[in-house]
Amino acid sequence: MLCPWTTRMGWACAAIQIETMTDSAKTSPDSLPCIAVLATGGTIAGAADPRSDGGYNAGALSAETLLSAVPGMDRQARIAAEQVAAIGSQDMNAAVWQALVARITTLQAQADVAGIVITHGTDTMEETALLLDLATQGEKPVVMVGAMRPATAIGGEGPRNLQAALQVALSPQARGRGVLVVLNDTIHGARDVTKTSTTAVETFRSLNTGPAGAAIFDSVTFFRPPEGRLHLPLPSGALPRVEIVYAYAGADGRPVEAAVAAGAQGLVLAGVGDGNAPAAMMEALAAAARAGVAIVRASRTASGPVVRNIEVDDDRLGFVASGYHAPAKARVLLQLLLANGHRDVTVLQAVFRNHALPG
Repeated sequence: MLCPWTTRMGWACAAIQIETMTDSAKTSPDSLPCIAVLATGGTIAGAADPRSDGGYNAGALSAETLLSAVPGMDRQARIAAEQVAAIGSQDMNAAVWQALVARITTLQAQADVAGIVITHGTDTMEETALLLDLATQGEKPVVMVGAMRPATAIGGEGPRNLQAALQVALSPQARGRGVLVVLNDTIHGARDVTKTSTTAVETFRSLNTGPAGAAIFDSVTFFRPPEGRLHLPLPSGALPRVEIVYAYAGADGRPVEAAVAAGAQGLVLAGVGDGNAPAAMMEALAAAARAGVAIVRASRTASGPVVRNIEVDDDRLGFVASGYHAPAKARVLLQLLLANGHRDVTVLQAVFRNHALPG
């Protein structure tokens, strides 16, 4: 059953939609909980491209079309679907992030909404998940879901993933856990999850911590208690420019210098090993730090922490060690820290180490 405010009208109609849903829910004898589905596109909403044997167009299908492929959910919940965007997640941007934050904030305060599901492409899902986890508050579950195969493909896993995400959003156990990612019957935390394969349906993994839980058939299980959350509001304007520079054998300082010249307020090093780089690149990073650019050392490897003051003298150079934050997530966290006025290296390091502001 679709909640009465279900529509694909523009963003400006959001307040009217919520009011309509609330008024109707008050008079409806149906006591089923309501789940809000915010669709952004991605492969899960992909449709075959008739011009290609194997290609597809991401975000081609509406939220209502996706939900129609999940039978039986109308016996468990009323579903309110809203089309926020229709893009491949390689095109995810600050404007869509701001729209999602605004909708989540409204829905968290809406008494008759039990949980929120966001359909999203897999390419940048881990970045959006972390940003939403940091920039939103509330106890209601926020569950992100996607698929590795388009909806029109043989063996497309999107409907099952969406069903699992809806079940997690309905679970009381999912409350107070921040943003979760659900694919392949597995539940991941926003801070931990990463995409590990270009094609495999089990691409999302939490390599350092293991998954947060599982959603198998109608059973939702969590393996550990909820953790504390850091809140960093998302500004209404542009986010500070933070670039990622990639280290490799023979790399020099020119990528660093180009990023600084383009106006970067922060740089994340996707370093070799424990966040290291060739001497010429490290010298350019040190010069940028002296000029007031925030420098975070992360690693291009798939797992493990970047540890402070081991091989690199972070204290002397003014660098921040990313801990367990991979480069893309380190960039998101640094952007929000800078946007909220946190520039002191000691404060930045405390957040990257403890995921909490000092004091």
